[in-house]
Formats: sequence, structure tokens, C-alpha cells
Amino acid sequence: MRLVFAGTPEVALPALDALIASDRHEVVAVVTRPDAPAGRGRRLVASPVAERAAEAGIEVLKPARPREPEFLERLREIAPDCCPVVAYGALLPKAALEIPAHGWVNLHFSLLPAWRGAAPVQHAVLAGDEVTGASTFLIEEGLDSGPVYGVVTEDVRPTDTSGDLLTRLALAGAGLLAATMDGIEDGTLRAEPQPAEGVSLAPKINVEDAEIDWAAPALRVDRLVRACTPAPGAWTTFRGERLKVNAVTPATDRTDLAPGELAVTKKDVYVGTGSHAVRLSWVRPQGKRPMAGADWARGVRIAQGELLGG
Repeated sequence: MRLVFAGTPEVALPALDALIASDRHEVVAVVTRPDAPAGRGRRLVASPVAERAAEAGIEVLKPARPREPEFLERLREIAPDCCPVVAYGALLPKAALEIPAHGWVNLHFSLLPAWRGAAPVQHAVLAGDEVTGASTFLIEEGLDSGPVYGVVTEDVRPTDTSGDLLTRLALAGAGLLAATMDGIEDGTLRAEPQPAEGVSLAPKINVEDAEIDWAAPALRVDRLVRACTPAPGAWTTFRGERLKVNAVTPATDRTDLAPGELAVTKKDVYVGTGSHAVRLSWVRPQGKRPMAGADWARGVRIAQGELLGG
């Protein structure tokens, strides 16, 4: 099939690479988000998908909005058979959905109908799911509600961050998306409607959502930190300044600390929660690089009774 691939961030690259390498299909163009400012100089930078496509000599389309007449006209001229999608980052209008003969097929990082929305991996970690996965489905106008072609499953490990889990899902999902394209082409694969039961939503997790509530149980604190790593980054405050928390470790032997209360030993720094304490494994003070929690604690010279988040 002639494919137009839609995607933007680095997580989409394994799938794009798998389709470029396929001997059954041809990626004739990619659709990605426009160049965006990045770095200290805020210089405009092309997306990872745009850069990879340019390296491969593939046409790159960067509409500000995919409803733009110029973009739709070019898509009609290209006449793709199917448009595989991975983390494109913009809503597709009906006019675009109708162009390819086999529609737009999305690789979504959850076991649909669970975790429909922008942040399925983060919500799976936050909810404590033991198993998640990836699904390929035919895009409709509803939110991740289209019929499903196939799934792969992935165990959620006890120490997984969202970044860890997403890396594995991107690799497994790349094979699933390539196999889905094969099945659509040879007619052996048919999309099945999603069940009405088991629907859950995964809206974007903002910086405000990532603030740690030290009155919550240690298990909840640990899940929030892992879910928000690497982005947007869990955080708290100390002496009026923001402190990012990159990793914590539950410490079931410490139940003597009030929520947010700090305690320092020779090797560790502990924080009280609504249940038992957690160790601050890695933190990032404002304007500084990440460091071990114990190193940070020694540097700021924590006084007895000082709190995080208070």
C-alpha cells in the first residue's frame, strides 16, 4: 500500500522505521506538527518524525491545522491507500479521514477501550495497572472510539516510569502497526467494535496535576512520581522554591514522620506521607541538575521538623 505516516515525537520513530523497512508498503509522505521552538535560544526545530523522513528522502507535510485546504488538496494528490498514525498531536477532520481508501489507523498505547485520550501510559502507571499494551484502531470522529484491528500486551513493572513503559510499548507497537498494515492490504484483518464496558479516560497530565500531596499514601506518591517521569515531572516545594522529585523508594520501616516531614540519616533522606515514609532517591532543585536525594539534603542542611510542600 501507499502510506502517508502521521506522527510527531520520538516515540513514533520505531513505527515509522518499521514501515519504511517494509517490503510490502511504501511510505510516500509523512504528516507532522510544524517546527517548534526549543532550547535556550528558542530556535525553531523540526519534529523527530520530520527529521527522520527528511533523512530517508520522504516528503514532509507540516500543516498548522490538518483542515487547511492546501494540505487536504496535497493529500488527495498523493492518494494514499492508508494513513498510519502514532502520536500525531492534532485532531483530524472528517475531510481528511475520508481521503485514504482504508482510512487512518492509529497506534494507541493502551488496551482499548481502557485509557482513551492523550496520556494513556501515564494513567496506567498512576492507576497501578499490572498489564497494559497497545492497540491499532480505525480513527473515527470520536475520541479513540473506533473499531480495533489488533493488540499487544505489556506487563507494567513495579519500578516502571512512564518513560520506561512507553519505550517498550513503542517498540512492540511498531511491529503491531506493521502487521496491521499487512492484514489490511491482504484482506485478512477486520476491525472489531470496541466493547461498551471498560471505558476509561486518560486526559493530559499538566504541571499542576503533578504536584505531590504528601498526605496521600506512600503508594500513591510513588505512582505519581513514576507516572510523571520524564514529563511533566512530579514536584513539591521546599523553603518556597519548587523541587522536582525524580524518584522515590517506599520505606515501610519508617512510620514516625508526619506528611511532608523530612528526616535525614547518613545515607538517606526520608519524607513522611499519609502512610509510611518514602526515601527521596533523586531530586532536581530549581535551576540545578538532578542529584541524589541525600546529596541535596546535606547541601541544604535540613533542620529538624522541616517540611516539603508546607
